[in-house]
Amino acid sequence: MKKIFSISIVLVLLLAFTIQSCTQNNQQGKTNETLSDSTDAVSKDTIGGTADKNSGKLQLSDKKVKFLWREKKYNEEVKADVSSIVLNEDYIRTISDPERAVLGLVATFVGNECAWDGEAKEDRSNLKCKVLWALDLGYQCSSKQMDFLRQWFRAEPKILEELKNCPTTPDGATIQDTFDEINLEVKGNQILVSFKANGINLRDATSWNWTEDHTYELRGDELFLINKNVSEKKQSKISVGEN
Repeated sequence: MKKIFSISIVLVLLLAFTIQSCTQNNQQGKTNETLSDSTDAVSKDTIGGTADKNSGKLQLSDKKVKFLWREKKYNEEVKADVSSIVLNEDYIRTISDPERAVLGLVATFVGNECAWDGEAKEDRSNLKCKVLWALDLGYQCSSKQMDFLRQWFRAEPKILEELKNCPTTPDGATIQDTFDEINLEVKGNQILVSFKANGINLRDATSWNWTEDHTYELRGDELFLINKNVSEKKQSKISVGEN
């Protein structure tokens, strides 16, 4: 009888222990589930925030683009075919601001069919250049153009210093240069631009051509010049008519 009583007590104790363990496990499961839900919520919020920050104008997509080239076009004024700049209009319609800044910076220092919009003003503030106008940066050396470039390159003191000497040289000047070709490539957060250009000095009857390769890196909402290679200028004599 004592043995049966002892066995009954053991069974009761085991049952009580099992119930207590199940209860604790259920409570722990709910706690873990709550923590898991909370962690998931934080994770999703964080991911969503990062995605929002990386979306929009600051997000670059890999691409290779021929931005500028030349074609022979008939010019009514001179009654002849003239080599004219052609821009990639399809690309310009979807261009990002960092890419606009890089191309705008390059175009600031090389001629790109610049002409006075009407009569030249005394302060030379109405020089309309083909590339800058297409990029919606206004007149050459305008506050619209300068403010935009200074904002993107604000951590580059050398570039900021160069922008202080923004040139206003129209087509037809005695000494001038211009683009032959501009190519742009985006790799991750880097923007690579390469171009061919040529120049002429009518007074000395000389011409020259050269190439440049630039690499810029986008960090947040700033651009940094990583590398710049400039070839030697190849000079040659040109024939200039007496008239």
